Amino acid sequence: MGAVIHMCLVAALIAPLCSAAPVSGSFEVLSRTPVRVRRGHTTTLPCWLNPPQNADGLEVRWYRSSYDSPVMYYQAKKFQNASQDASYAGRVSFGLKDAASVGLKAGDVSLKLENATIGDAGDYICYVSSEQSYDRSSVSLTVTEIGTHPLLSAVWREDNMVNVSCESEGWYPEPKLRWSDQKQALTPKSLKYSKDSSGLQSVHSWLLLSSSNEVSCSVGISNEEPKKARVRLEKLAQTESGSSAAGWVCFALLLTAVLVSLGLLYFKLRRKKAKSQNDHTGGKNDQSHIIYLHNISGKVCDMCIKWLHLQIKASFSEASKCNVNVTLDETIHPYLIMKNGKLRDKNCVFPDGDKVTCLTAIKGTPGFSSGQHYWEVSLGTTDHNVGLKKSWWVGVTSATVIPEEMDFSPTTSNGFWFLSSSPDITDSFQFSTEPNVLLPVYSRPQILGVFLNYDSGELSFYNVENKSLIGSIRATFKGEIFPFFNPGKGDRAAMEILQREV
Repeated sequence: MGAVIHMCLVAALIAPLCSAAPVSGSFEVLSRTPVRVRRGHTTTLPCWLNPPQNADGLEVRWYRSSYDSPVMYYQAKKFQNASQDASYAGRVSFGLKDAASVGLKAGDVSLKLENATIGDAGDYICYVSSEQSYDRSSVSLTVTEIGTHPLLSAVWREDNMVNVSCESEGWYPEPKLRWSDQKQALTPKSLKYSKDSSGLQSVHSWLLLSSSNEVSCSVGISNEEPKKARVRLEKLAQTESGSSAAGWVCFALLLTAVLVSLGLLYFKLRRKKAKSQNDHTGGKNDQSHIIYLHNISGKVCDMCIKWLHLQIKASFSEASKCNVNVTLDETIHPYLIMKNGKLRDKNCVFPDGDKVTCLTAIKGTPGFSSGQHYWEVSLGTTDHNVGLKKSWWVGVTSATVIPEEMDFSPTTSNGFWFLSSSPDITDSFQFSTEPNVLLPVYSRPQILGVFLNYDSGELSFYNVENKSLIGSIRATFKGEIFPFFNPGKGDRAAMEILQREV
């Protein structure tokens, strides 16, 4: 009877071990490469033993250039962190090479890597050893990051050539930039790359054109869909003199919304032809087409510029009559300080870093579904100790809830129409259009006027001090539209939504 009990006890102890793959005298380490991951995401570097066997009691070491500073080190059935490369602390563990894997018990020693960084890119060695055998295999990791939409701008020169530039930032690895018109690929005059402190790549290029109806710029990395931007190039005819020519030019300008500042004219085409072209493209290209004209002279243009100054001031006067008092949608926000209509970023560590995203954005109230509405926003003070804000977004949105995803890009295509300022671009403002469009800045507004004409589908921005038009966006508004604000990050000055008697 005692012998039977002893046999049963032995069988009970052995049974759990039989369920795992046994450890053999020799094995081969296999891997699957390459592996590709987006920056900030989680991935697994596959590595396993052949034949399958229990690797729980083996030494498993993942390392890169230094064997003695491993990415992950597992021995005696526990992780050994004393010699671990500090940059991987808290980010690595055992993973599963596929959905069918049962893990370490079956020889799956894959490395799970969280919050991938640019510095993680490269080759990894998977090394496994026992008292009888050892082997290793290599896995190549590629880390990628998708950058911003290309930003296009165009400047007409005196020699009747147009200088078109394209820039995009936040890429990894180094992106490819390509120019083309409607017929062929174009060769740029310049193509330059730069790298920021985190290792992300930026690219800037420009070319000269004598004439082109449309030019496009695409930026991308291999195995990913490139981001594209395109702009139509049209030039207003220039005539030295003649009353009939003057009448023609002024008629053309009547069809245009214009920014005039220090001799630079900013034209937004509003012709029916442009509208029909937009309808033909299904409404995907809802941004204004931009024309820059430098050093225009002659009696015709001098006369029209004076007329335009008067028209712009008159349009500002009419817009300001539609004043409505806007307030913030909420008083408690995880990343903003708000009091009496003033708002600014909190002094904290932001999960999206220094980049300005929707995490610091907020809606205003009321919402609008028709009519004309005007409100004003203070962007700082002329006090040199505080100064004007350099980082901000102001506009409108159709979103009922502001997205909190850090990689969400608010543009006109997904219901965000706004003007923005960045400390990295000191001489230009930017619309949230696709493609992005730069607006030259020669006088930063202390007070920004916002005019929403819902019915005609137009959003305009004014410098209140000199009653000048900064720029306009045309769009087809649907449903309720809300005021939209983002005080940015790092400014000493606060943003303030101004109130006045209606």
